Amino acid sequence: MNFLTDRKRATGLGSGGTGAQHHWLTIATSLSLVILVPLFIFTFGYAVGHSLEEVLAFYSSPCIAIITALCLVGGIIHLKTEVDEAVEDYVGGIKRKLTLIAVAGFCYTLMAAGLFALLKLALQ
Repeated sequence: MNFLTDRKRATGLGSGGTGAQHHWLTIATSLSLVILVPLFIFTFGYAVGHSLEEVLAFYSSPCIAIITALCLVGGIIHLKTEVDEAVEDYVGGIKRKLTLIAVAGFCYTLMAAGLFALLKLALQ
């Protein structure tokens, strides 16, 4: 005979309290990437095939560097939120926590390396 109440069975299975925030972050990054990715493709496509001096002069423009940085940061934040969602759905226990930490570390390292490379490129 099972003496668990409905409330006791549902404990730990309810809302985590962050679903709406996660959803709106995903929507915001998606909408920003709809605008930023075509801008990045056009700016990056323009730089492809030119000499190093021309590329350095092109990326030293603040507008081009800002478009590239925003696309990089927005894309990686969007990647992180989506991978976090997949990990939370399919991985359990301590592996979930360790995987979420590894994903966050990888994404922030990738973001820092990309911004450092862009800064170095823009300031030369």
